[in-house]
Amino acid sequence: MEQLMGTGVALVTPFTEEGSVDAAALSRIVEHNIQGGVDYLVVLGTTGESVTLSKAEKKQVADIVVKTNAGRLPLVLGIGGNNTAALAEELRTTNLTDFDAVLSVSPAYNKPTQEGIYQHFKVLAEASPKPIILYNVPSRTGSNMLPETTIRLAKDFESIVAIKEACGDSVQIDEILRNASSDFLVISGDDFTALSTVLAGGAGVISVLGQGLPEVFSQMIRYAREGRAEEAYKIHHGLLPLMRLIFEEGNPAGIKSIFEHLGLSNALVRLPLVEASPKLKNRISQFILTLNSKVNA
Repeated sequence: MEQLMGTGVALVTPFTEEGSVDAAALSRIVEHNIQGGVDYLVVLGTTGESVTLSKAEKKQVADIVVKTNAGRLPLVLGIGGNNTAALAEELRTTNLTDFDAVLSVSPAYNKPTQEGIYQHFKVLAEASPKPIILYNVPSRTGSNMLPETTIRLAKDFESIVAIKEACGDSVQIDEILRNASSDFLVISGDDFTALSTVLAGGAGVISVLGQGLPEVFSQMIRYAREGRAEEAYKIHHGLLPLMRLIFEEGNPAGIKSIFEHLGLSNALVRLPLVEASPKLKNRISQFILTLNSKVNA
């Protein structure tokens, strides 16, 4: 799927001081990314704090992004969780007309076996009217979807077209790249491994940092896809400290502090997450100011 090549971004959900979804801020963030040159937008992923949004709020967020995007970029909708039957029903009943694919995370907390993971995604693949991107993020789910399970799912179901791989293990990523069919897309789910994944043959990234600095992050991925490794690594090494900073106190607290620095939204998150500390916000702001001065020098 060409729509899933390059730089995708996992959009945050901004909130007002009263705690509701900030529609105006979300529209500004979407426009910031479209103008910044990203290739597609991912709505209601982990970074979007989807687990603390009500059903009505999820629809509100999706509608805002669809309206602001106005058909300009491909859209991916996050529909994931650990209740297989409920997710299958959600896939069957959600209006997915405006979305090109669904991103679905491997079940968290239940800690299923590899066979359980396979059977979970089998049910979802059979229920979904749209292509599915698998999402493996062991640090959040408590279980690792092994390469053989990923490859088996890709082989058995035409609707499973890609994986967002956030295992943080280059050997595991290489094993999927080596053994999956050429039309199955391996997408980095981790800013730290985005460049190495693309240079190894991956399709791109679904990034957190990329939505804050879309122009420079997208350029890095374009260089990588063109095989211009030296230029790509120059950007990667320049951004690496900021990648560390934005995850220092959890996601999306860090990336939301970037948006506060840019004047696009405030930095509020929902409990049980807490806003980035003033000290971290200051370090992030100082880094961005230094980065901008280098770029403009």
